[in-house]
Amino acid sequence: MTHQLPVGHHRPRRLRTSPRVRRLVSETRVHASDLVLPLFVKEGLDAPRPISSMPGVVQHTEATLADAVRDAARAGVGGVMLFGIPAERDATGTQADAEDGILQRGIRVAVEAAREHTNGGPVVMADTCLDEFTDHGHCGVLAEGRDGGVVVDNDATLDRYASMAVAQARAGADVVAPSGMMDGQVAVIREALDAAGFDDVGILAYSAKYASAFYGPFREAVDSALQGDRRTYQMDAGNAREGLREANLDLAEGADMVMVKPAGSYLDVLAAVAEMSAVPVAAYQVSGEYAMIEAAAANGWIDRRAAVTESVLGIKRAGADVILTYWATELAGWLDENDGRTRA
Repeated sequence: MTHQLPVGHHRPRRLRTSPRVRRLVSETRVHASDLVLPLFVKEGLDAPRPISSMPGVVQHTEATLADAVRDAARAGVGGVMLFGIPAERDATGTQADAEDGILQRGIRVAVEAAREHTNGGPVVMADTCLDEFTDHGHCGVLAEGRDGGVVVDNDATLDRYASMAVAQARAGADVVAPSGMMDGQVAVIREALDAAGFDDVGILAYSAKYASAFYGPFREAVDSALQGDRRTYQMDAGNAREGLREANLDLAEGADMVMVKPAGSYLDVLAAVAEMSAVPVAAYQVSGEYAMIEAAAANGWIDRRAAVTESVLGIKRAGADVILTYWATELAGWLDENDGRTRA
């Protein structure tokens, strides 16, 4: 039966008839320059060490870290985010700001590798947090709480973050990224960077960072010593308005970019932050999100490439300007940089 539709009646399907048409009218496009690749560099390794819960991701040596940065540069990836794993840890994370600490060495390696590329290579970012460097695995300095228990001392931790950020800037980082969710961290870091002559170093604030079950594989990736959880300083999963308040506070303190983490389960928060933010908004597709897709694909339950592409596209559609994903280099290789869509 042929239905007679009114003259001029719109048929949405007309704009889906072929890949050419769909490409022409696509509302959201991901480009390699939108992507940031998280990288782990571990002290004392003589070969890369696979991370069992994150297939395809490794703890790098300094030499293979350089190779990974070069690969990202060739693919057109916009940035790399470095995490350091020291051989020795202590209560205050003294290796976090040591000039010869593994993270500072990794930054210098990454900067040198990036500069080999004709366009300067990816932006080198560094995680500015103590959790990889403390023997207790928390993101700050511990103190005795009012009930006799142990708490993270916010202000003592800020002093450590300031010193860490300056050390990272001296090593050559373009952007420092405080991820510990301490109150006032952006303002203290900005003041310290400016006083040390690094007023051109940017701050990417982990503004809405939730206490999430999706961080599990990351803890293996950094050999975390954490016992318990971080719910006294990371955000509750049920709170969306609080995410906006945290982002606004970081903006008021001088953040150059703000982040929502994790991405996939918090797209509503990401969209709301993107709507109000006057600076670029980042989102982190975290280790658990990566691991779930990899596991499902390995079992033949989903199409890996299609799922990876769709998951990142959804983050971009929700409003992210910058996307941290462990697939950054691989995904960049799939993209047609003329239109930001994946090649067949």
